[in-house]
Amino acid sequence: MGNYLLNPRIKELLKYPYYIFSFLLFDPLEKIKIFSALPIFAANLLRYKSLNKKFSFKFQFKDLWFRTHDRFDAAGVATGHYFHQDLWAARILFNRKVKKHVDVGSRIDGFIGHILPFCQVTYVDIRLIDNELDGFEFRQGSIVEMPFEDNSVPSLSCLHVIEHIGLGRYGDPVEPDGYLRAAQELVRILQPGGILLLGTPIGRERLCFDAHRVFDPQTVVDIFQPLVLEEFRVIDDDGSMCSPDTTFEEAQQFRYGCGLFLFHKSLE
Repeated sequence: MGNYLLNPRIKELLKYPYYIFSFLLFDPLEKIKIFSALPIFAANLLRYKSLNKKFSFKFQFKDLWFRTHDRFDAAGVATGHYFHQDLWAARILFNRKVKKHVDVGSRIDGFIGHILPFCQVTYVDIRLIDNELDGFEFRQGSIVEMPFEDNSVPSLSCLHVIEHIGLGRYGDPVEPDGYLRAAQELVRILQPGGILLLGTPIGRERLCFDAHRVFDPQTVVDIFQPLVLEEFRVIDDDGSMCSPDTTFEEAQQFRYGCGLFLFHKSLE
């Protein structure tokens, strides 16, 4: 039975009901880990109490913080959309010696954290941020009405954001063509000769309301015309970075991959 459940087709069929159950009730795999860790926790606690001689580190029930189930997790996560995407984008800016950069809605605890040590960042988001960081400027605004003049931003990024625009998920108005308006705004503010780093889900084109859209990679190139595509990288359904020569046709077969697009605006 165990081998049968490990069949990739069966695992794929179980993904959706598992997601729905976890969203509405609880994650059954997490509960299994917790109950498996309880006997280990109890044994460790008894052994610690018998060995500890320092009063300040004496166990007290009010300070109980059960985390023994962490032993069943991996040491860390070095895969997935955000991991590879944020490193890809940060390396490009570092290699190009970018010192001032504008970002729209990307992860602060990922990409922004990667680039702040070498780059000043102006960050735009529709939601408020209550953080003060060296080299970090926040401007509240919408990606469909960016607070910048035409052709004024030489270095720009928007990572895992455009697929959400117009779905109402983050407090923005429901607008089916919101992603088109967002693309037009990013093109408008980009300086001739400037670069745009874009990350978004790619694969079989569809809407997963109200989470995100999944784009055909050709759609992404089309909506960002007249920008020129300089580099295209792909993260596959398993969260691994694909070969640099992965084609649009191959990427179109993914269920939920991630496309990384480096565009530039022509000087002409």
